[in-house]
Amino acid sequence: MANNLLEGKKGIIFGALNDMSIAWKVAEQAYDQGAEFVLTNAPIAMRMGEINNLAEKCGDAPVIAADATSDDDLANLFDKTAEHFGGKIDFVLHSIGMSPNVRKGKHYTATNYDFYHKTMDISAMSLHRVLKTAFEKDAINEWGSVVALSYIAAQRVFPDYNDMADAKSLLESITRSFGYHYGAKRKVRINTISQSPTVTTAGSGVKGFDEFVAYAESMSPLGNAGAKECADYVISLFSDLTRYVTMQNLFHDGGFSFTGVSEEVISKFAKDE
Repeated sequence: MANNLLEGKKGIIFGALNDMSIAWKVAEQAYDQGAEFVLTNAPIAMRMGEINNLAEKCGDAPVIAADATSDDDLANLFDKTAEHFGGKIDFVLHSIGMSPNVRKGKHYTATNYDFYHKTMDISAMSLHRVLKTAFEKDAINEWGSVVALSYIAAQRVFPDYNDMADAKSLLESITRSFGYHYGAKRKVRINTISQSPTVTTAGSGVKGFDEFVAYAESMSPLGNAGAKECADYVISLFSDLTRYVTMQNLFHDGGFSFTGVSEEVISKFAKDE
């Protein structure tokens, strides 16, 4: 339901690949809520995905290729975005994550460190690069909002989530550290959303992902939160309704994060009487 929560706001959305992507859902919701935005992804992801279809659905939104591990690409992205809108933006979505170790089937205890560096650079350091570029260019209006997508493996062990768990931990730390400086100097807020396991192209590459989803569903009092519901939450954080929320990791997982054990899970171990 459109309430024009983002009317007049402008932003950048990183990471929409196809209609399974949370970033895709965020773009659709942001457009429905009155926002204008630039869509961006790495050049290789843009060749593999369907981002131009999304751009057309969202009022012919500009599409600007940018490798989020490249300072030059990010500088170009923010410069072209400012030129397009004639000024600053109000929100950024960071929906970027990839692990070569996961893709190549490397176990966490047998990590390839060149791959590990790439995981950290793509999945976490890229947030720092985005924020640094925006900060240096004073690209975001006061009370603007940056949201990055995380997962509870940053705090708890999920064995097959591999080095992405380390990347999410770093992502959340960057959110707190940069969030302090950006908030104090420019009144820009930065948060992460720790989402339920969600069926996306990236998430589906994790070993045992289907089991992750089923387990979380059985543990969560409200069930797993879907991609569209996550997009709704992101929109609330882009809006003026959450002006004083910053430096937080916000769980959006149907209650999974604070449930020790559920009756459904216990029932699987109950002995027949």
